[in-house]
Amino acid sequence: MSGIGGYLIYIALLLIIPIWAQMKVKSAYSKYSKIGTSSQMTGADVARKVLNDNGLFDVRIEEVRGQLSDHYDPREKVVRLSSDNYHGTSMASSAIAAHEVGHAIQDAEDYAFLRFRHALVPVASFGSNISYFLIFAGFIFGMLKLALVGIVFMSVAVLFQLVTLPVEFDASSRAMTQLVSTGIIRNDEERETKKVLDAAALTYVAAALVALLELARFVLMFLASRD
Repeated sequence: MSGIGGYLIYIALLLIIPIWAQMKVKSAYSKYSKIGTSSQMTGADVARKVLNDNGLFDVRIEEVRGQLSDHYDPREKVVRLSSDNYHGTSMASSAIAAHEVGHAIQDAEDYAFLRFRHALVPVASFGSNISYFLIFAGFIFGMLKLALVGIVFMSVAVLFQLVTLPVEFDASSRAMTQLVSTGIIRNDEERETKKVLDAAALTYVAAALVALLELARFVLMFLASRD
């Protein structure tokens, strides 16, 4: 019974952690998207100013559909901002726009963790799709070597999640530095703006934690099967 109880707690954690992180992000975004910055610059204006101030005149800014669909595309050299953030003049819009530009600056400076993450993308994507199949097939048919291959692929996917953390934290740090140094936000607005970035970072921390828990579970299952 204790084994079943422990497993149920484990499953609950896998479900609750990401949901909690998403709720924190949505709550922070909802609150600070209603509070304007003193500069009243739109997210697009913020992105353009920070890009120009860092000599990245060739990086474009585009509007995309969806909420919180903002991202930087290193292949196209484009900062894509969701409509609310592209046109918005809120603390949330400025924070998110500056964060995505932070990735563009990382790209221009050849930031090591960003390059490493890009190198992991093909293997991590393949591994996350096939690892569960290999692991479960290996355990069901008693083919432990197959399960081990699946665990190795999952390990690469987990490594990708872990490498994402310094990339995202660094982009947020760059964002805050740029927002304050350029006068886009005042010093008294820094704390509130940082809350948006901190909440967004929780989603990456949650994803990494869940991935680690899953990997640990399968490693323990593999070790137990060998005994």
